[in-house]
Amino acid sequence: MTDRLDNLIANAHALLDSAIAEHVAGARRELAGVVILFSGGNDSTTLAHLFRERATHAAHANTGIGIEQTRQFVRDTCASWGLPLIEKCPPAGSTYRELVLDQGFPGPGHHWKMYQRLKERCLDAVRMDLISNPWRQRVVYLAGRRRDESKRRTNVPEVQRDGSVLWVSPLVDWTRADLNAYRRRFTVPRNTVADLLHMSGECLCGAFAHRGELAEIGYWFPEVRAHIESLEADVRATGKHPEKRCAWGWGANSQVRPSKVGPLCSSCDARHEEVTT
Repeated sequence: MTDRLDNLIANAHALLDSAIAEHVAGARRELAGVVILFSGGNDSTTLAHLFRERATHAAHANTGIGIEQTRQFVRDTCASWGLPLIEKCPPAGSTYRELVLDQGFPGPGHHWKMYQRLKERCLDAVRMDLISNPWRQRVVYLAGRRRDESKRRTNVPEVQRDGSVLWVSPLVDWTRADLNAYRRRFTVPRNTVADLLHMSGECLCGAFAHRGELAEIGYWFPEVRAHIESLEADVRATGKHPEKRCAWGWGANSQVRPSKVGPLCSSCDARHEEVTT
């Protein structure tokens, strides 16, 4: 395992080097930043630890429907490493509260819209902070996507360019055992939220919630359950939506098969497979 882990670490750094060489230096573009996409989950914390000395920034999408302890964990971890953090919230008109008041709570079929509004627009805002000329500049987004996370991720590319953004997935061939081996060797902080809920908790949109999930969340974080139940009351009070859409996580009973999940929603990928198989 030691040799394997050493090779994985070396290959992860080599992948970033080759991506920059090909898509930035080789294309005669300026590197505007290397950004770790830091959800606060234990896997993304491992990625952040691995690249904390090479990244220029970390970025966190404050979805507005996550657990505050996770956000604070991200802030504290970045501060302890001296890693500048860019924390972005969805813009006005795209907040979770506005979305559910207007359309009701999402089920699986509406997850893609939630992803676009709550996470993708935050990443767009990060890009705009760092890039002033998209024709001449590139920014690297380091993502913790792995091919063994779910069937939908078996073909995740190592490197993918989307306009001025270069997506690099250095952990693409790592397994859960590899991540655990890395954490055993190095002192990697752990997020209590992730340990208790087995997910980062940075987004609780509820589109892929499972039966009893709100009760599980409420057991450890009663203030979060109270906030969601308050939102349920507000959605119901609009009188605009059928009763099922006034309940967070109603999609646990849905058989809808969405075609898209979102590149930064690893736990949703796994839940998507539960719905579609």
